[in-house]
Amino acid sequence: MTTTLYRRGRVRSPADPFATALLVDGAAVAWVGSEGAADALPADATVDLDGAWLAPAFVDAHVHATSTGLALTGLDLTGVPSLAVALDRVERAARAVRGAVLLGTGWDDTAWPERRPPTAAELDRASYGGVVYLARTDVHSAVASSALLAAAPEARRAQGFVGDGLVRSQAHHLVRRAAYAAVSPAQRRAAQRATLDRAAALGIACVHECGGPEIGGEDDFSAVLALEHGVQVVGYWGELDGVERARELGAVGAGGDLFADGALGSHTACLSEPYLDEPTRGQAYLSSEQVARHVAACTRAGLQAGFHAIGDAALTAVVDGIAQAAGQVGTAAVRAARHRVEHAEMLTPRHVAALAEHGVVASVQPAFDARWGGESGMYVQRLGAERARAMNPYAALASAGVPLALGSDAPVTPLDPWGTVRAAVDHRTPGSGLSARAAFSAHTRGGWRAARVEGAGELAPGAPATFAVWDLPGELVVQTPDARVSAWSTDPRSGVAGLPDLAAPDPACTLTVVQGEPVWSRGPG
Repeated sequence: MTTTLYRRGRVRSPADPFATALLVDGAAVAWVGSEGAADALPADATVDLDGAWLAPAFVDAHVHATSTGLALTGLDLTGVPSLAVALDRVERAARAVRGAVLLGTGWDDTAWPERRPPTAAELDRASYGGVVYLARTDVHSAVASSALLAAAPEARRAQGFVGDGLVRSQAHHLVRRAAYAAVSPAQRRAAQRATLDRAAALGIACVHECGGPEIGGEDDFSAVLALEHGVQVVGYWGELDGVERARELGAVGAGGDLFADGALGSHTACLSEPYLDEPTRGQAYLSSEQVARHVAACTRAGLQAGFHAIGDAALTAVVDGIAQAAGQVGTAAVRAARHRVEHAEMLTPRHVAALAEHGVVASVQPAFDARWGGESGMYVQRLGAERARAMNPYAALASAGVPLALGSDAPVTPLDPWGTVRAAVDHRTPGSGLSARAAFSAHTRGGWRAARVEGAGELAPGAPATFAVWDLPGELVVQTPDARVSAWSTDPRSGVAGLPDLAAPDPACTLTVVQGEPVWSRGPG
């Protein structure tokens, strides 16, 4: 096996807080230590870090590779300031695709002066009568052109068909299926590769692909898992009672986006009290009895169960179902299975305690709070200030001992690991954020643990040699837990490994290594 010595840098390792060098033997870390000791180590190759920071690579615990890649290579309406500008972008994109299906994502009407989405007629005019599918930023509703609606006639009779081109719930799933059916296998592969290439360039070594029959379908899910790429893909198949199918597809869990409800922005997250701005409580897709049956089956099969749950009523169904399953198969067995809940935004103290009791991983997306939290964000518009302030209680989860894993839910929010860490720390509700150390750990080691991969996410002898190398704009700092003293320190005598200053610009990734193999490197200049 080839040995590579990385030296003259700063290495984040629990084995040595002052380490400057790391030796890789094949796929594993063989040694971590100081520069003086590195002189005596034989190696097949040596990499001069030139003062750069070498640290565990990130894990994005919730992505959709195909739709993310289509956004990266296609029409991305994230941040578009108005309906008029969005329609102008659609027209320009329609000219570029020359009659091919036009897929887009990212629009958010809550920030537009018109306060409404495009209609089918407006999409028809902008696209010259083309097939257009535009997913809302939360990807739980969409607008479709008349040509696309004609390709999915059953959507008009399905739950969630609002009209004027707007679809939610089951109608959305049917329309999305018709839109994605028009994407060629070559386009899918290109989109998936674009996602993994982007991840590698950002220091992300592993992504959790959350697929399902109502996401991209079996062919899409299988293609992502089969794609040859250095970035590791862990697959979750979100199908109720889908234990055997998950196994056949090579998934590690029958979970991920197994929907207990929808999303707040689309008014489909399931709430115990009505929305502030629409007379509805959203959509409940699973009962506690269905959750219990699924969790018990997954536990017996040795697979992880997992549920998409955002609203408080949906989370109640999930935690009650998990408790019922524990009564059937035993609490110890449920805890050992390390089941998951995705998003978990509208948690109450009872929900937090129930997740902790049953060892359930909370796979969360801090960028949601950064984008939709605050005094005037979408959460306040949908829920009112009191309920909005209680959203995404990361500190309460961590204090209760709930395992955390961080992700993006790309393309809902972009692949952006340092932005994710920063959003977890700088929570819009005071007291709800994590420490920098806890956030970084949840986005590295926490992602591996969420996938039941032990021993990864920290650089110590015997661990997988999976890491990223970063150019830092400033010094490494140590965040103190006591706000009464200076919040940051650069004193190396603390013996605590530092992290980049989150108030500074983001570190720049120069190299990503997965199990000893470089999968991305920044070229000269």
